[in-house]
Amino acid sequence: MWVVTTLAGGVRAGCLVGFGAQVGIEPRRFLVCLSKNNYTYEVAERATHLAVHLLGEDGLALAQLFGAETGAEIDKFEHCEWRPGPHRLPILAAASAWLTGKILQRIDFGDHVGYLLSPTAAETPGDGPSLRFHSVANLPPGQPADPVETN
Repeated sequence: MWVVTTLAGGVRAGCLVGFGAQVGIEPRRFLVCLSKNNYTYEVAERATHLAVHLLGEDGLALAQLFGAETGAEIDKFEHCEWRPGPHRLPILAAASAWLTGKILQRIDFGDHVGYLLSPTAAETPGDGPSLRFHSVANLPPGQPADPVETN
């Protein structure tokens, strides 16, 4: 599981993400998808960069914060340890690895939008297994996952 964080117009946002993958070696590319119903999506639509954090096996508390709460109601960053990173993006201290990337393209996948990233920085401060979907499958979503109507 990943947490995506971003910053646009002085507004920070972040959410738990299940869809993400490396999609190119040369040039390096990473694709991460955000639900259109998510507050972070609203901020990411105005952003130039995203940070993608890999959660370690001990990352359930962060997964709960970024997956079961909505940034429309609380400032998630007041409830976790983070620092400003490249491009002033919020970097989560407890992440086992992270990368930042310039948004090259936005791709509409129906209820999600894919953000094609060109990595600009990365770090792997942690070690060990990552948090998997089965550990967060029963978390209530911070915002409903009802389909969004698209034109």
